[in-house]
Amino acid sequence: MMNRFPFVSPDLGTLLGRSGLWPLRLGGRELLPIVQGGMGIGISAKGLAGAVAAEGGMGTLSSVDLRRHHADLMEATRDCRAGDAAKRRIDAANLEALDREIAGARERSQGRGLIALNVMRAVGEYAASVKRALAAGVDAIVVGAGLPLDLPDLAQDHPRTLLIPILSDARGVQLIIRKWERKKRLPDAIVIEHPRLAGGHLGAARIADLGDKRFDFDQVLPACREFFKQAGLEREIPLIAAGGIRSFGDVQRLQSLGAAGVQLGTPFAVTAEGDAHPEFKRVLAEARDEDMVEFTSVAGLPARAVATPWLKNYLRLEPRLQAAAHAKARCTKVFDCLAQCGLRDGLKDWGQFCIDNQLAAALRGDVNKGLFFRGVGALPFGSQIRSVRELLERLLTPPPVTA
Repeated sequence: MMNRFPFVSPDLGTLLGRSGLWPLRLGGRELLPIVQGGMGIGISAKGLAGAVAAEGGMGTLSSVDLRRHHADLMEATRDCRAGDAAKRRIDAANLEALDREIAGARERSQGRGLIALNVMRAVGEYAASVKRALAAGVDAIVVGAGLPLDLPDLAQDHPRTLLIPILSDARGVQLIIRKWERKKRLPDAIVIEHPRLAGGHLGAARIADLGDKRFDFDQVLPACREFFKQAGLEREIPLIAAGGIRSFGDVQRLQSLGAAGVQLGTPFAVTAEGDAHPEFKRVLAEARDEDMVEFTSVAGLPARAVATPWLKNYLRLEPRLQAAAHAKARCTKVFDCLAQCGLRDGLKDWGQFCIDNQLAAALRGDVNKGLFFRGVGALPFGSQIRSVRELLERLLTPPPVTA
């Protein structure tokens, strides 16, 4: 019997066909309507992204500081100190790591699914990372943490690579469409991320805005589709809903509202194939909504994370640190990663810590020093660590009908 979905693993293709859900159509492929979100530093590297793609979803690498998954590149940058020369060496190591991770994820995918790279618009090496990934043949570029108005320009020589911005409300979608139309290119899909539900950096200007109704999926998804219709676009752009999605019912409901697919981060981060330390997975899997806190990141964006000892201590000291904030001549923390940084640039209303240091500590499972981003909601398997395959099966399987 011919596989109806040739870019999906056979068992999950059968499950998708029986589920009543629609496949996600991207890049000429019919995929599982499930996207694995990009999570840095190093939480979604080749192991996780490749495993998701091998099952027929879109697996997403996170671009920031991928050298941390490569012992030789870490050794080559071990003696780096703050300054321009150190930054150049670390940036070069990270671009080499990016090549390796894309190739590794591609090998693991077995020709199924899609391999994407998530790049934060807020990082200093945004353009360099996008260009390197395009040259390496990544299937898609996903950009959040800022408006990627220049992404069509960066990708003008790669018309087949999918370009996918992350936005949170209908106004942002309209702005991107209008700006990109002038460049003769439309997004191949748009991730609609709900700031009240997602983890990590959030798409709202202030913490007080996280609960604004304009971000609700039942507002944003129909409004975007109506805009596409009114704008007379040559094709409707697939919308991918992100934030707090945990069950088949969530996927089904969001497709009924107009989403073509959904994106999940935290449930994938805690899978057996997730690229982080087992202690990282334990912290995220065992955390409850009441264990999380919202705060302003060093990038100036609201963020959501588990209230670990480090984060509790930082928030206790934050008023004093912000009062003493002042601009430095350069980054004093070795890796100058952000285009704008509250700590380096003395922005007193922004976070006053090194995000690279704290996320790297989380990657290696250091609860006392790490920053552990997490989205809201109980995970599909509670505190259990299960496989990517089992998570996808859970999301594609309707609950049993009860009499």
